Amino acid sequence: MKTRSMDLLYREYKNDVFRYLYSMCHNSHIAEDLMQETFCRALMHLHEAEGKRAKAWLLRVAHNAYIDLLRKESRSSSYENEFFHRYPSDATPEKSVLGEESRQELYAQLAFLQPNQQHAVLLYDVQGFSYQESADLMGISLSHFKIVLYRARQKQRRSRETA
Repeated sequence: MKTRSMDLLYREYKNDVFRYLYSMCHNSHIAEDLMQETFCRALMHLHEAEGKRAKAWLLRVAHNAYIDLLRKESRSSSYENEFFHRYPSDATPEKSVLGEESRQELYAQLAFLQPNQQHAVLLYDVQGFSYQESADLMGISLSHFKIVLYRARQKQRRSRETA
């Protein structure tokens, strides 16, 4: 990654980071807090990002912030996913309704998956990362990532068949 100011990184990737966090926690307020935490951590460790792709690096930082939140929540209280919350969009009303229906369908399917399977589907199918990039972001081997993604898709198929 070329040396960039944090301001430029923020302006360029804030929407991607927010959508990624929102897709994991399904709560716009928590996603905003985690996005702020992500960029604070990124600012402190910007020197470590040299030579890395900015978006992938920021999403890894965001994932780590999300995992830290889950660990903290599990120690203090149970964490509840809040589905079907809307976040602001600049889309037309038709696109907004269709997009919301698609998101609700995706979130309903993701609810049946384990967290690592949710993460795999979000990285590969939603964010569009390659198998290798997704595996690197999750910190697992390529073959393990493919197995996790395969099992997630199998669960999704079974849940659609029973619905």
